[in-house]
Amino acid sequence: MTGFLIALKFLTRLPVRVSPEHAGDLARAAPWLPAVGALVGVLVALGVTLGMVVGPWVGALLGLLVWVLITGGLHVEGLGDVADGLGAAHGNPERFVEVARDPHLGSFGAIAIALQLVAKLVLLAAVAERTAPGELFAGLALSAAWARWATLAVGRAVKPLTEGLASHLAAGITTTPVAVEGAALAAISLAVAPPLLIALPLAAAFALYWRARVGGMTGDCHGAGIEIMESLLLFALLLA
Repeated sequence: MTGFLIALKFLTRLPVRVSPEHAGDLARAAPWLPAVGALVGVLVALGVTLGMVVGPWVGALLGLLVWVLITGGLHVEGLGDVADGLGAAHGNPERFVEVARDPHLGSFGAIAIALQLVAKLVLLAAVAERTAPGELFAGLALSAAWARWATLAVGRAVKPLTEGLASHLAAGITTTPVAVEGAALAAISLAVAPPLLIALPLAAAFALYWRARVGGMTGDCHGAGIEIMESLLLFALLLA
């Protein structure tokens, strides 16, 4: 279970103890990312359900707070960095990495983060209002799991731009676990939430985008991809 604990410590702010010699072994955590995503989705659904006692908007707000707190804003930060990088890079990979690594938040990043939080709030409220509790838990758990599975699939297809989080994660991504986990998620989604199968072509589209736009990806790209995928899958649930 060491890989799962490392993934839990890396992707969440839950109090997890990991041996110091394993703490930086991100490659070992790679196959466990979808499982951690499912846990995040369940906790978000719990927050939404509790807030629904008052109303769908309160449920959405509580769910969003849980989402941000439990992940520590890690993926939202990546989205902001990527937006700044893409806004300034003009297709230059070196410039993209340079701007994305700047700790200061630019206007592109601020706008992207604001729009993402608003989108999740609105979509959570709409989904909560139209979905039975059991379906809500299943839908959010699967959405968060698919988003992190897509990180593995895209990371397998697109080379890292630099040495760092993306390259450390890529070292642990192999074809067989990605295929098996993708098939398992597809089977479960087909049974309980068929619209979420759109995650498969979306993952392929993400991979093509990063290869065409900057020729690779960084850890921030993974974070941004998780955020965008989660919102798109919430929208898919809403359409269903």
